[in-house]
Amino acid sequence: MLQQLADSMHLLHRAVLAPYWSHVVTDLAADRAVRIRELLHGGVERLLTGLYPPRIRWTPPTLEVAMASGIQGDLRLEGRGLLLVPSLFGSESPVIDPDAEPQPFLTYPANFGAGLTPLTPFSAESAAASAPEALTSLLGRTRAAVLHAIATHPGCNTAELAGVLGIGASGASQHATVLRQAGLVTTLRHRNNAVHTPTSTGLSLLMLHS
Repeated sequence: MLQQLADSMHLLHRAVLAPYWSHVVTDLAADRAVRIRELLHGGVERLLTGLYPPRIRWTPPTLEVAMASGIQGDLRLEGRGLLLVPSLFGSESPVIDPDAEPQPFLTYPANFGAGLTPLTPFSAESAAASAPEALTSLLGRTRAAVLHAIATHPGCNTAELAGVLGIGASGASQHATVLRQAGLVTTLRHRNNAVHTPTSTGLSLLMLHS
């Protein structure tokens, strides 16, 4: 029975998840980059406040989670911390596992928020020089530098990208748009910023030409 279960899970994964796995990885990476920005610029309070306001509310010092099951209770972390797990499945229903080891975890919808809307279905010389030569030949020096900069600074916004490359914000935005349309980067609207992260295809292209 165990072998049959394993075979069934393998077939399910191959049919349902595998064709879309690169998109799953990309979306989760983009969410992780945004949450890191929240933590860096607003601390734990901003991070927790923006996770999923319809069902997750931060009322210091308590994190309130409305469970779909309606179950109520208190979970005291007692120094163990809480693992935050972005999810693309069951997004309307956060899940808490209080017995997980080494720490409890909480799932929340990836890329949720009024200020976090997907834009897709899915010094300058030193930055350009750091991009692989073969990739520069393929994409052009500036565009290769943009892809390399996004890969080495995941979660950067357009202004930060322009600063790293030493080019104008409009130029950085145009190059990021081309790379996004080619499926090499993904961009999320976070607050007033466009936040860029590499896709698995973009990372593979970098590795292939490194």
